[in-house]
Order: sequence, then structure tokens, then C-alpha cells
Amino acid sequence: MDELSLGVPEPILERLPPEDETVAADMREAIAGWEQRLNDVIDEADDDREAATQILEAIDRFEERYQTYDELVPELRAWGQSPIYALAWRTLYADVIAQLYDHDDLGEHLERERNARLVQDGIRLRDL
Repeated sequence: MDELSLGVPEPILERLPPEDETVAADMREAIAGWEQRLNDVIDEADDDREAATQILEAIDRFEERYQTYDELVPELRAWGQSPIYALAWRTLYADVIAQLYDHDDLGEHLERERNARLVQDGIRLRDL
């Protein structure tokens, strides 16, 4: 499997307040860290399926974080606070997931692994 290359989309950065550069720097740093860890997973995996399994676990965590930020937006609005940072991080998580699925043949491996999990979960549920 080829090495991953992730990035922060410019539209996300453009929506951030211009006077606050720390969030953009934090996002770039986070992306660089995720990219390094995921590439380490690919390098250390015995095969593409093992790499896809571990990357899918990372995607699951990204989806959980997406949900957390998504649930935070209405709360911030209810308290009269700007949700711009929560929206930016939520969008970043969604974009990273999309970048992973769009990477070469990784998307196919991820779909196969996700389907295998569904079958295993279905078998376990049927046995209850």
C-alpha cells in the first residue's frame, strides 16, 4: 500500500478568524501527526488487510470526534457562543476521512474491512 499524504483543506483555513493563527497551526500539526502514525501503520503491517483494519479503527475514532464536535455546535449556539472552531474541527475530521477513502486503493480495502465487520457483527447478533 502506498504512503498516505494528508492535508488541511484551504477552505477550512479560510473560514477561521484571520487574527487567530494558532488554530490553523494546530490543525496542520494534528494532520502531520495523524499522517505519520497512519504511515507507520502501513509500514508495519504484514499486508494491506491488516493496514486497512488498523486504519479503519482510526477512522472510527475520527468519526467519534466528528460526532462530538457536531453535538457541540448547537450547544455553543444556545449559549450565544460562536461555533466556528467546532465547525472547523468537525469539517476537518470529515475531510480526513474522505481523504483516506480517496487514497489509491485504500478505499476498497476499507470498504471490504467494514463489510467484514458487519458480517461478523451480524453473526454475533444472530447467535445471541
